[in-house]
Amino acid sequence: MSERDGSSPERKDPAEYFRDREKKGPGAGALAGFGLQFAVALLLFLYLGQWLDRKLGTAPVFLLIGVFVGAGGAFYSMYRKLMAMQAEEDRMKKEEKARRGLQ
Repeated sequence: MSERDGSSPERKDPAEYFRDREKKGPGAGALAGFGLQFAVALLLFLYLGQWLDRKLGTAPVFLLIGVFVGAGGAFYSMYRKLMAMQAEEDRMKKEEKARRGLQ
């Protein structure tokens, strides 16, 4: 159909539009949450290391350890969450293929 013959182009069903949007991966809120979690973990372990250095008089040893532990823990947590999201997305795609195959 074209606009020349006076008919309007076909429109997508709104439910289909939102189903398509869900398949696009993590939203902006989830990504912002990853960043916030990373920053909080890093700062928490940084300050913990700094506090230990002041108590024990060990200069930047525990501060550096805290930074690496915080960053490593935050990366590991982010990795696990992203892999779980990917597995869920793969499962949904497989179910969708199976459903379409039956129709």
